[in-house]
Amino acid sequence: MRIIAGKAGRLAIKVPKAVARPTTDFVRQAVFSILGPQVEGTTVLDLFAGSGALGLEALSRGAASCVFVDEHRQAETVIRENLAKARLEGGRVVRSDVHAWVSRDIGRYDLIFADPPYAKTSLDRDHLKELLAKPALLERLADGGYLIAECSTSTRSPEGPGWVLTERREYGSSAILLYQAA
Repeated sequence: MRIIAGKAGRLAIKVPKAVARPTTDFVRQAVFSILGPQVEGTTVLDLFAGSGALGLEALSRGAASCVFVDEHRQAETVIRENLAKARLEGGRVVRSDVHAWVSRDIGRYDLIFADPPYAKTSLDRDHLKELLAKPALLERLADGGYLIAECSTSTRSPEGPGWVLTERREYGSSAILLYQAA
């Protein structure tokens, strides 16, 4: 895993063992190609952050700030190490359950990344569907902002009140979903 471009471009980053499926370099490159120069100066929220790869990439490309949220202690430690190694400023790491944190946060973000564990069976928790159903997440999105989510290509794009799916792109077994407020 590495940061692809920007101030810390080509820097290798750590991935915590607790993260079973980090967002690949190829998928991250596709996401940031879609977003283009609009990343510069943005406020970013990275949910289910894992290694922090999405938020680190945003900071490297000029985002003003990024809040990384993950419930695992190992993820928190690795994100802090990755931020220090990359010498990127504007990062804040929060160890918390994502759903609980979104409900109590009061920030507004131009870009919200959500890369939850995939729901592989109907018995698995569908974190993305739950997030889209939360009015609190919609309240976190700044005017004109995007929620960029990742799910399995075998999964239908979840819907939620107040959200509009503006784009779905598939890369291997991953689907990138871009949502905006309705």
